[in-house]
Amino acid sequence: MSSLKARVLVAVVGIPFLLLVLGWAPDWATMVLLALMCAVGAWELMHAVAAEAGKPLLPLTVLAAALVPVCVYGEQSIRYAKLTALPVLPLTGLLGAVLVLALFVVAILRYDRERPVPFAVLTAAVFAGLVFPLMLSCLLRLRMAYGSEGGEIVGRIMVFLPLCVSFGSDTLAYFVGCTLGKHKLSPRVSPKKSVEGAVGGLIGGVLGTLLLTWIGAHIITDAFMGPREILFFGLVGSAVSQIGDLSFSVIKREFGVKDYGHLLPGHGGILDRFDSVTFAAPFVWLLLQLL
Repeated sequence: MSSLKARVLVAVVGIPFLLLVLGWAPDWATMVLLALMCAVGAWELMHAVAAEAGKPLLPLTVLAAALVPVCVYGEQSIRYAKLTALPVLPLTGLLGAVLVLALFVVAILRYDRERPVPFAVLTAAVFAGLVFPLMLSCLLRLRMAYGSEGGEIVGRIMVFLPLCVSFGSDTLAYFVGCTLGKHKLSPRVSPKKSVEGAVGGLIGGVLGTLLLTWIGAHIITDAFMGPREILFFGLVGSAVSQIGDLSFSVIKREFGVKDYGHLLPGHGGILDRFDSVTFAAPFVWLLLQLL
């Protein structure tokens, strides 16, 4: 199967699945999906950058990555419960502290052996097991961020904003780069990316935001976002998502990895497909908290 056909097949199957889980299914379904994605992404990253040296830390890292969305779900559920006597505990903070402590305990226990755990592998485990899942779990925060009456439907729409920005940016950047790309953007990091493709990506981010706004305005029968917000989220969100794409490419180039995995035919692994979303999701969530 050609790469383009595989991409189309994944899109045909994947887009309805994401619409079903993120836009229709209960919040816990989004939590389960993100827990699986974070676990797989952590596994992919540790295998790419740590190889044999990271095996002692792999179970802890993957487990912590899967638990991050669970902790976010618990925090958000308690925060927006109408009647509860439970305190809002910093579950993700506690998980992060336990993970770092456990990783260093393993490193201490293995220090006198023939193959101790390098500090670079420890930092990779912290990023894979905590930082990356926290960034991606902002999709769940967006989904559950509106606890007032009638706010649930807003959350079901807003969770798609990082996806629309990132996928719109990626798609248009790909086609513009293939047809018009002449000037290399960063040849040593990503040889196929071009300046023309990056500009196309900015336009694609705006178009993706515009599409979500049009759909959202019909669902909630009101102006979802104005022209300034569409341009801002589209342009800046696209720039952030492209930085995310290049950031994960830097890691691949440093460690000589073509793809992080083979879970998604034509796309690679979870990190290959959702690298831009990983950066765009916290950007969108933080901006919405400020606005």
